[in-house]
Amino acid sequence: MAMFSTLIITLVLMALTAVVLAKVLKLPRNIWLLFLVQPLAMSASPVIVFIGGILSTHLAPDPSLATLPLTLMIIGLACSTIPAAMLAKKWGRKKTFNIGLSLSCLGSLLAMFAAIHASFSLFLVACICIGSSIAFIMQFRFAAMDSVINKDDTAKVVSVLMFAGIFAAFIGPEIAVIGKDYLASPYGYAGSFLGLAIMVFISIIIFQGFTEPVIQENHFQGEERPLLVIIKQPFFIIAILAAAIGFGVMSLLMTATPLSMHNMQGHSLNDTKWVIQSHIAAMYLPSLISGLLVKRIGLKNVLLIGIVLFVGVVIIALNGQHVMHYWWTLVLLGVGWNFLFLTGTVLLAECYHSAERHKVQAVNDFIIFTVQALASLLAGWILFQSGWHNLVYSTMPFILLIFIANIAFYRLRYPKNLPQKAQ
Repeated sequence: MAMFSTLIITLVLMALTAVVLAKVLKLPRNIWLLFLVQPLAMSASPVIVFIGGILSTHLAPDPSLATLPLTLMIIGLACSTIPAAMLAKKWGRKKTFNIGLSLSCLGSLLAMFAAIHASFSLFLVACICIGSSIAFIMQFRFAAMDSVINKDDTAKVVSVLMFAGIFAAFIGPEIAVIGKDYLASPYGYAGSFLGLAIMVFISIIIFQGFTEPVIQENHFQGEERPLLVIIKQPFFIIAILAAAIGFGVMSLLMTATPLSMHNMQGHSLNDTKWVIQSHIAAMYLPSLISGLLVKRIGLKNVLLIGIVLFVGVVIIALNGQHVMHYWWTLVLLGVGWNFLFLTGTVLLAECYHSAERHKVQAVNDFIIFTVQALASLLAGWILFQSGWHNLVYSTMPFILLIFIANIAFYRLRYPKNLPQKAQ
């Protein structure tokens, strides 16, 4: 029973937080339902991050392919972003999200069979399915934005949905450790994926209470603009750079960390789990205040804080490879990602009209997760070929690029529909 204690406490806290959102903050039902569903469904991602590479060192024909499952998960995510957005436009959010959640359950079960039969190829297929499902789940934030009447609450509801990820940070890795030897398999972890499938199935049941949001048209009217016109906007470019570089740098270092810690430096599986859990918690915990920060100090300053944190990541990562070096590196990386991704998401919403939202959101997510896929693919290759330090050095040009974009952000005039408090 003791080994289940962290998981049980996490689930109870998640439920209590949803009650606070519903009864105290009086957020719409869709928001707190998505808050409950997202961590259960998204727990697949930290499971793959945590044990995907470790399991694949045994399953793959070459250890350098250990990060391929994670890469294919992100490729599946990137390739599914446009179909997910187009299906949402045609069928609505609820039907589309049910498809995504079902894909996650299917992928989890395929991963279980892959572990039982020690099949690397089947594991890769499972990761593609899980990645495809995440493309649907990542659009929860857009559904939450559609579900509020006052568009000044956009940053708040995005922060709420991002905060939900902190529970996934604990649910996923705990399931991975608890279920490691629950089912017989050559290298373990089959039971981990069974537990994951159960969590996703529960999320499907809860999600049935979701209602299709009624879209509130913004004050921009007229014909739908060509996509090229929209993506040429300076604020669209800054939004994409903030989110894509945030995801790219985060994915590069996060993907490599379990391999560097456990396989190359010999740190224990529990230490590795702690670092990954702390990282994912750090990705989402700042959402308690990041929405407020946007209103108090503005998007441009939130973005700048994220960039400064990324600089701190580089400095600490280059100063050692003890557990605490990895821990501080991954924690600062998580917080920096939160600020960059929040900036990109909120700013993106100011670059399109209501009628344009699906195609712009699709292009945004496709670019972001394609960058993330490339970063995760390169992570294993750079790590095994050049080592941890060169991997860290490779992030510096991109941090410089987003810093330049932030300077441009300070100099540009804000879109007319950007809430004054957010400026």
